[in-house]
Amino acid sequence: MPTLVARCLAIACAVPVLPAVAACPDYITAANPPTLAGPVKKPFANISNLVLTGRYAPWHMAHDAIVKVGTPASMSAKFDYDVALHKDLEGERVHAYLYGTGMSGWQYVGNFLTDSDGKIDVPLGTRPAGEYVVRFVVEGDLSGTSGYLSVVDPGRDAIVFDIDGTLTTSDFEAYADYVGVRNARPYRYAPEMVNAWREKGYQLIFLSARPYWVTRDGRAWLELQKIAPWHYHSNPYSGGPMPPDTQKFKGDYVRHLRDAVGLNIVRVYGNALTDIGAYADAGVAKADTYIIGPHAGVAGTRPVYGEYAEHYPLVVKPAPPARCRADATLPAPS
Repeated sequence: MPTLVARCLAIACAVPVLPAVAACPDYITAANPPTLAGPVKKPFANISNLVLTGRYAPWHMAHDAIVKVGTPASMSAKFDYDVALHKDLEGERVHAYLYGTGMSGWQYVGNFLTDSDGKIDVPLGTRPAGEYVVRFVVEGDLSGTSGYLSVVDPGRDAIVFDIDGTLTTSDFEAYADYVGVRNARPYRYAPEMVNAWREKGYQLIFLSARPYWVTRDGRAWLELQKIAPWHYHSNPYSGGPMPPDTQKFKGDYVRHLRDAVGLNIVRVYGNALTDIGAYADAGVAKADTYIIGPHAGVAGTRPVYGEYAEHYPLVVKPAPPARCRADATLPAPS
């Protein structure tokens, strides 16, 4: 018996231990949270805010966050009223709740006081790998907004998309959306293309040059196209209609995703010269850079001509799944 045990141990030691396959993004749980009871409604601390909220509709927004597993996460949110005026909600309590992968119900994070810009910064702690939705509720009128937190394993495969002029047919339609003129028209097969990458297990990143105060529009557009509305990142600093340096903003963020978050950027999509420059600055290979529109194929990038009607069946559908799905049988993209 001792000899048999020794042999078994020797065999076990000789077999290499295979690393666990990292989990794919969980696009189901965070998109389908349970009902949230929320806080008890209490009077506003400032009478001016009572007048403000009675006169204007809420236009709150939260900035999605993405961190490497083992890293403490936080999320910022801004609370203001009216689509055009953006009147800040100052000095009022906002309650934050979190729900996501592996959780059975909402977790109360705490309550926070808005600053002079109507903003709060909320620490979310160190979370297991997964996707989470964070719900913010204003105590004075129970209006709210949501943001998404992705906690990822190092090396997770990801696809980065510009939106305006890349998924939509024109850069200018973004601002038509903002003033309520019409909804931006997607390129044919753009939603199918994006969702095919999702079904293959890739982390989706939407990187927009839009200023932060149209975050609500950008996320709503993605939802309207039946695309998971995260991870959505727009310029958090611009006070005007366009960021001061779009190429630097995008390049810095893609580099952050690669170096700090640890994502493996497999492919990027854009339409503008600033997209080409930003992706190159971030170290993305031209062979992995797909450009649609007048600049398709510029500077050695991969051209997407016309719309995505050919790119979707010829390039995306046959592409391999993310490594997290390498051994899985994938359902057909819906």
